[in-house]
Amino acid sequence: MDSNINKNILILDFGSQYTQLIARCVREIGVYCEIISCNASDETIKSFNPAGIILSGGPETVTTINTPRAPECVFQLGCPILGICYGMQSMAKQLGGNVIADAHSEFGHADLDVVENNLLLNQTTYHVWMSHGDQVATLPDGFICIGKTHNSPIAAMANLQKKFYGVQFHPEVTHTKAGREILTNFLFSICECKPNWTSDNVVEKIITGLKQKYQGVDQKSKVLLGLSGGVDSLVAAVLLQKVFQNNLVCIYVDHGLQRLQEADYLLNNLSKKLQLNIIAVDAKQKFLSALKNISDPELKRKKIGELFIDVFINEAHKISNVKFLAQGTIYSDVIESSHQGHHSKVIKSHHNVGGLPEKLALPLIEPLRECFKDEVRRIGIHLGLQHEEVYRHPFPGPGLAVRILGEVTEAALETLRKADYIFMQELYKENYYHRVSQAFCVYLPVNSVGVTGDARLYAPIIALRAVESVDFMTAKASDLPHAFLQHVARRITNEVKNISRVVYDVTSKPPATIEWE
Repeated sequence: MDSNINKNILILDFGSQYTQLIARCVREIGVYCEIISCNASDETIKSFNPAGIILSGGPETVTTINTPRAPECVFQLGCPILGICYGMQSMAKQLGGNVIADAHSEFGHADLDVVENNLLLNQTTYHVWMSHGDQVATLPDGFICIGKTHNSPIAAMANLQKKFYGVQFHPEVTHTKAGREILTNFLFSICECKPNWTSDNVVEKIITGLKQKYQGVDQKSKVLLGLSGGVDSLVAAVLLQKVFQNNLVCIYVDHGLQRLQEADYLLNNLSKKLQLNIIAVDAKQKFLSALKNISDPELKRKKIGELFIDVFINEAHKISNVKFLAQGTIYSDVIESSHQGHHSKVIKSHHNVGGLPEKLALPLIEPLRECFKDEVRRIGIHLGLQHEEVYRHPFPGPGLAVRILGEVTEAALETLRKADYIFMQELYKENYYHRVSQAFCVYLPVNSVGVTGDARLYAPIIALRAVESVDFMTAKASDLPHAFLQHVARRITNEVKNISRVVYDVTSKPPATIEWE
C-alpha cells in the first residue's frame, strides 16, 4: 500500500458475497478502506491503526465451534466496530453473549424499529434486508438492544461507551433503503473519519507516489504494459504515460477473439487520440490453432492464457532496455487472487490471464491496485477519457472463446461477432446500453430447424444475454421490452448467415453465472 494513502477503515472478511460491496460503499462515501481476512494476524491488524473496523457477514454459523471468529485484538484496539450479520453474531459470542439458531429465519425485507437513541440508527424505523438463520439471544455485558424486528428481538445492539455496534441486517445492499446513511453515520459520527477518498486526490496521490518511487530510475528504462482495450489497462496506460511518457511501451496481442472491429478501435482510435506507443501483434491464427478440437471451458481458458504469455514474452524480448512490467490490476483482482476470502465458495477460475511477472522476472508496477472498477472508471473520466471509453460493458479475458459453447472455429467467431455487433447497435440506438450492466451474445452449436424463403435451414442458435447488477456478484436478467428483443432477433436472422433462431436468457445469478462458460 502506498504510504501516501491514509488508512481509515479496516474490513474483516468472514466470506460474505457482500464484503466487496461494503468496501465500495465506504469508498463511495469518501473514506478509504481495505479488506483483509478474518484470520489475519494481530500484527497485520494493528499495523493498519484503523479509525474503525467493520466485521462482514459470512455463510457460516457461530453456533458451532470451528467457524471463523474475529481476532481478539480487534476488541482491544480501542477503535469503533460495526458488526454486520455474521459479524454481529461473532462479536456477541466472543464478548460473552449467546447466539442461537433462529426458529424463524429472516431472508428478505423486514421492518426494524429503533428502540434506543444512538449515533448509528437515527431514524425511528428502517426498511432493511435480512439474510440470517441465527440470532443474538443474550447481549454481552455493556451492550443494549437498539433495534428489533418482528422475528428478531435483538436486530441491532450497541456498547455506546466502547462504540461497538452490531446490526443483523445488511446496510451495504440497495435493498436496505437507508443503508448508505447508516454507514455514513458509522464513518463520520462514530469513527470521525474525513472524506478524503475522491477521484481528484486519488489521481494526484497515485501519480505523485509513482514519480517519487521511480524518480531515480534511468530515463532510458522502458515500462512494458499489456493493453487489451479494457478499461483497467487503458486507464493504467494513461496514468503511467503521465509518469514515464514515451518510455511506456504497450503491447496489444490480437488473439482474434475480440468483438467486431475491436483492433481498429484500439489502434486507430484510442492510440492516436491518446498518443500511446502501442505495438500490435497479430496472433489470430496461433490462437485458433491452439483451440482446435477443444470444448472444455477451463481448458480453453488455460490454453489462451498460456499462449498469451508466450506471445507477449516473445514480443517483449524484442524491446531493448525493458526494466519494469506494468499491469492494470485492480483491487477486486487482488482480493480474488489472495486467500482473504477463503471462507467463500469458488465458482470458477479467474478469467484473466496471468503469470507474466514470474516469466519476465521484472519489477511490477500496478497503479490501480487499490481501486475498484467503479473507481477506475471515475479516474478515467478525471484523466480526460470519454464516458463511452470507460463505461463499456465488461469483456472476459479469453474473449469470445467463452461465448462460443464447444469448439472455437473461425466460422463461429465470425457469426458471433456479427450477431453481437447488431445487439450492441440496437442497445445503443434505443438507449438501453447503459441501463443494463452487461450484455452480449452467445453462440450455441446446437442446430435447430428454420425456414429461409422456401428452403429449410438446419443451423446454430444465438442466445442474447443482458443483466443488471451492482457488484456482479449477483445479477438479474434485464427486462428488455419484448418488441425490442423481437427486432434484434429479426435483424440477426436476416443479416447473419446460418442462424436458425434467437433466444433470450432470463436466468438470474445465482443460480446461473453471467457468462455461459
